Amino acid sequence: MQLPPIIYEDDSLLVFDKPSGMLVVAEQSGRAPETLTKLVRTIYGPEISNVHRLDAEASGLLLWAKTKPALDFLSGQFQAKTVKKLHHAVVVVLPAPPEPLAVPHVRDEGGAVPAVFSVDLWIGREVDAPGKMKAFKRHGGEPAQSDFVLSENFGRFALVECQPQSGRKHQLRVHLAAVGLPILNDALYGDPECRLLLSDIKRGYKGREEEKPMIRQLALHASELEIFHPVTRERLTLRAPLPPEFEIALKNLRKFSRGRSRPPLHPPRS
Repeated sequence: MQLPPIIYEDDSLLVFDKPSGMLVVAEQSGRAPETLTKLVRTIYGPEISNVHRLDAEASGLLLWAKTKPALDFLSGQFQAKTVKKLHHAVVVVLPAPPEPLAVPHVRDEGGAVPAVFSVDLWIGREVDAPGKMKAFKRHGGEPAQSDFVLSENFGRFALVECQPQSGRKHQLRVHLAAVGLPILNDALYGDPECRLLLSDIKRGYKGREEEKPMIRQLALHASELEIFHPVTRERLTLRAPLPPEFEIALKNLRKFSRGRSRPPLHPPRS
């Protein structure tokens, strides 16, 4: 394992663009796999700490504090919900949300997804499936809210901007799956057999017999974080570009998808 690309670094902060599949901390399985935390502390020392959660399967921004004062200041921002987080997800648009957790305002009578919507289902552990979370209408877990913008609709697939307002485990994955928009390649909450293939959208496709999906990772990327710097107290915006396979897939979807539509312009994110 080697360090991911560094987006930002100074005496207080370290920010990576983590690739999909890189484990940040050891799981509760008793095993001791190689983790990013172990590697970072070997290089930077035991004082450095990861500030927030990012699934191993997801990619994107991961924030670390090099000192205890920096950790306290940043953790306070996450607890106070003053950190602005933006993720991008490629989702599979199912015909209708699953029962019994249908959220009425997320689909209209024709099953269409609105340009802007929120999900406030509670999230708790799935008792019969260790490591998996579950959505509840009320209670049974902890309160969780996520705000979404449907950026581009390609028919069977869509690009969604995600702003989690809380930090529950698998929050965006659970919320999107609960409203019939599971994230592409999500083995826990989506259809593991669903793949995004160029041959499915491009007429007259002439490729290899063993065609590879355009996106192979969990299609969830932490694109932007906005925090206050622990020393200067100035607002700091951190950005990680979409992975190359996301860019290629979106380019092809925009070019070849026959069900493409762009929702009405939405107000800028506050």
